[in-house]
Amino acid sequence: MGCTTILVGKNASYDGSTIIARNDDAPAGNYMPKKFIVVNPDEQPRHYKSVLSHVEIELPDQPLRYTCMPNAVDGEGIWAATGVNELNVGMTATETITSNERVLGADPLVIYDKEAEQPGGIGEEDIVLITLPYIRSAREGVKRLGHLLETYGTYEMNGIAFQDVNEIWWLETIGGHHWMAKRVPDDHYVVMPNQQGIDEFDLDDAFGPQVNHMCSADLREFIVDNHLDLNLDGHCNPRWIFGSHNESDHIYNTPRAWYIERYFNPRTYRWDGEQADYMPESNDIPWMLVPEHKLTVEDIKFALSSHFQGTPYDPYDKGPLSNKYRSVGVNRTDFLGLIQMRPYGAEECQAIQWIAVGSNVFNTLVPFYTNVTTTPDYVANTNGTVSTENFYWSTRLIGALADASFASCHIHIERYQMMVMSKAHALLNKYDTILKETPVDKRQAVCIEANQKIADMLKEETTKVLDKVLYERSCQMKNAFARSDA
Repeated sequence: MGCTTILVGKNASYDGSTIIARNDDAPAGNYMPKKFIVVNPDEQPRHYKSVLSHVEIELPDQPLRYTCMPNAVDGEGIWAATGVNELNVGMTATETITSNERVLGADPLVIYDKEAEQPGGIGEEDIVLITLPYIRSAREGVKRLGHLLETYGTYEMNGIAFQDVNEIWWLETIGGHHWMAKRVPDDHYVVMPNQQGIDEFDLDDAFGPQVNHMCSADLREFIVDNHLDLNLDGHCNPRWIFGSHNESDHIYNTPRAWYIERYFNPRTYRWDGEQADYMPESNDIPWMLVPEHKLTVEDIKFALSSHFQGTPYDPYDKGPLSNKYRSVGVNRTDFLGLIQMRPYGAEECQAIQWIAVGSNVFNTLVPFYTNVTTTPDYVANTNGTVSTENFYWSTRLIGALADASFASCHIHIERYQMMVMSKAHALLNKYDTILKETPVDKRQAVCIEANQKIADMLKEETTKVLDKVLYERSCQMKNAFARSDA
């Protein structure tokens, strides 16, 4: 899955929130409808069996309620993807990452063998469902998932983010059973573009106090016994130990990190020209940086919608280098999930889950309170049938129409995005004030009401912009004729 992740520490965000965000991109030529729902405790399975790997796991009793963005059609499993549980712990899974032959030879992936009736390990299909309902902090999320990886193994390389109101942790799988996790510093942001990303790791901390680092129990021995360490300076740079640096990375992965960090830190380094510190194909683009200004939800939406604007690589410019590199915003994005864990206000409205569906270049981000037992029909009723009665299919139609007439339709998209997000912020401000004055036992009902108001606004504005781009495309049909009836 070709995803892109951005993590923002609380001192790097505009309002003191921890923020985790990820584009969930389908493989080339595929599009998976997604829906935004709540899984209540009585709906969570106690015995889980994966569709893809056939692994079976007994799950604990008394799961927590949680939001998620599962697949809206049957066939490949749940793929819960991202969400927040009722204790305000957020999670997004997964960012598919890369490794190298030496790691995969030392600890092979756990692949389902149908003929031998041998189950595989856990993967993106499973990870949110078997982890998020059972954790009470970001740190606890790392420990639970680490235990699951060591117990069942995995059939793919993945990166997973956990957050609470105080901190963010990023976990990367290593081969079939190993893993490492690093706490994101409060004043930094992280960019992950489908590569093994962590570029500095303190093994002494991981095997000691675990203040900022954790890992599988034998990771140090695993590195030594399999001659994996390529570092010359004595430091532990996991990219050289566990990562890849091939031509696919240079075309598909590193350019996305280059563009996002170039956008958030335009003056920190030279990003262009012969004297550039980092170029699109550089292997050593930093995993994390202190941004040049505090980052907003809108900054992250722009970055995760970007298509190399202002560079020769923009596919909409049609120059000789356009589409040379894989941009962040592509046609096959299923959804964008952004979780904002706000330190202010009542605990019952601390977490906001922003969602967008379809290609980010043409969609809008919209927020919902997570302290709810149900979600509005407009974002929850998606299935495999095309319909303007839900957000997913309406956005897919808008994107397909607007992309074909980018120059004339883009202004409608910009105005749509501005309108929805402005009205959404206004509704959040309104209901945050109401919630502060509402008794604790009635706040959930207020959150449900607020979400419905936001969804009603979203449907109205989405219908308007669909009408506009449909008109533009209708006027540009090939069988148009200038002369009207006499």
